[in-house]
Amino acid sequence: MGILNRTPDSFFDRGEFFALDATLRRAEQLVEEGADILDVGGVKAGPGPEVSESEELERVIPAVAEVRQRFDVPVSVDTWRAEVARAAYAAGAEIGNDISGFADPDYLRVSAMAGATVVATHIRLEPRVPDPEPHYDDVVAAVCEFLVDRAQRAESAGIPAERIVIDAGLDLGKTWEQSLRLLQRSDALAALGYPLLLSASNKPFLGKLLDLQITERRDASLAAAAIGVARGCRIVRAHEVRGTRRVCDTIAAVLEAA
Repeated sequence: MGILNRTPDSFFDRGEFFALDATLRRAEQLVEEGADILDVGGVKAGPGPEVSESEELERVIPAVAEVRQRFDVPVSVDTWRAEVARAAYAAGAEIGNDISGFADPDYLRVSAMAGATVVATHIRLEPRVPDPEPHYDDVVAAVCEFLVDRAQRAESAGIPAERIVIDAGLDLGKTWEQSLRLLQRSDALAALGYPLLLSASNKPFLGKLLDLQITERRDASLAAAAIGVARGCRIVRAHEVRGTRRVCDTIAAVLEAA
């Protein structure tokens, strides 16, 4: 899953691909490098200036429409707003990637009506709200319980189990040690029975682990992808697609070797 940020303040690319033409050039690059899915987002997950629904729509919908028209890959919309998801599905998106854990009460209904796949992500508070000292008695158990609940809500809304993906939400309401533990126990999350998405690319927990700046986390991101895939992750969300694709294909070949 290649990341397409139409945000001026992304933690990683700092708005490099905010302009629509730059977004489309980036999409072409990601597809050439082996992306199976393109994930378009218009609001970053972390704290920052308020982005209204209308502004998010202006950022996301033209990008989704153009990407879907130009490239023969599924498009995911990275949003927690049901109305943005609705418009994105109408523009050609097939996946709703919601880091809020379906906080918008209309999100699942809108997604079910569109026949979309959804991603249920664990988060402790809300997107864009700082959570510097999260506490869990058992972070793996808490995340598993949350994700099972959200997956069941999606099924109750009419979304078949095969169209429900789960994501541990690394760094979303977790300390770096808790994110590391969740990556280590990807097998427990995969055992829940839904496709498991890994979103570790260039994240702060890797920086904390090795004292790396954002621009120095490529190798750590590839290592995280390898560990995740080996332990059950089946979708890997990444900024650097070429290397991640090679890692995933290599691990898959090893796991499938007779």
